Amino acid sequence: MSSESRLRSAAAQLGLDLSDLQLGRLLAYLELIAKWNKVYNLTAVRDPDEMLVQHLFDSLAAVGPLRRQAGGRPIRLLDVGSGAGLPGVVIAICCPEVRVDCVDTVGKKAAFIQQAAAQLQLPNLRGVHDRVENLEGPYDVICSRAFASLTDFVAWSDGALAEQGVWLAMKGKRPDAELAELPPTVQMFHVEQLQVPELSAERCIVWLRRRAGAGPAGSSR
Repeated sequence: MSSESRLRSAAAQLGLDLSDLQLGRLLAYLELIAKWNKVYNLTAVRDPDEMLVQHLFDSLAAVGPLRRQAGGRPIRLLDVGSGAGLPGVVIAICCPEVRVDCVDTVGKKAAFIQQAAAQLQLPNLRGVHDRVENLEGPYDVICSRAFASLTDFVAWSDGALAEQGVWLAMKGKRPDAELAELPPTVQMFHVEQLQVPELSAERCIVWLRRRAGAGPAGSSR
């Protein structure tokens, strides 16, 4: 079964209606990662089959939940510790109404995002070389995938989150220990189980927001 056939099947399983152009861009993005990986070590996963599942399908699983959360409105999204652009680039390809900034402290990774935006013709995608603590936003959604503990994630990115914004943290198993350590100003309002096509491992999204009346933590830092 070809990569394109598997991608079409995965998108269908996830309830995503993607155009031929979007499917083509997703596969071209994967080829771009493989090409840059030879020099810049963007990701530890190098086998094409594993990249398809662990990078593309895994990131695609977050698109439906994000769309439901956004409710169809145009939003700004920040992907923290984006690395090769997962899930930020995938979201930018699938959701042209979402403005995606991928931030990474490693310059070559931010440069790769910029290259991907140019080659894949994604005007809604931008690579940012900086520390997330330095960004002001405001972003409606701040997401991460295997980036840091929930406590560190919200503490470092809080200053960039819009007043009514939410955090989207992609995790493996439900991280109960991390949830127990969240500061009292932050509320977990949903843990969404994900079914990633062709992947047997557990995946979930932890949705977080500030508690009512809690100002940005950045104002007290």
